[in-house]
Amino acid sequence: MATITANELKTKGITAVDTALAEEPTVQITVRGSAKYVVMRCEHYNKLREQELDLAIRESRAEFERGDYVIESVEEHMRRVLE
Repeated sequence: MATITANELKTKGITAVDTALAEEPTVQITVRGSAKYVVMRCEHYNKLREQELDLAIRESRAEFERGDYVIESVEEHMRRVLE
């Protein structure tokens, strides 16, 4: 992952980010030597979100196939969740 300092971002602006993203899919921005932010193109972010949602669907289907679910009314559900 490419790294840009906060000072470099301040002086070079978005050009520093664009240059780093031309080489790597993500860029880490450091503040006072510590990693603080990660920047990526929207296309990369959307791909990650899609993968995350696909995983959630697979996990839900596996739970359903195992019978790991509860059938209950809204009132019962709220009682169970809030307790």
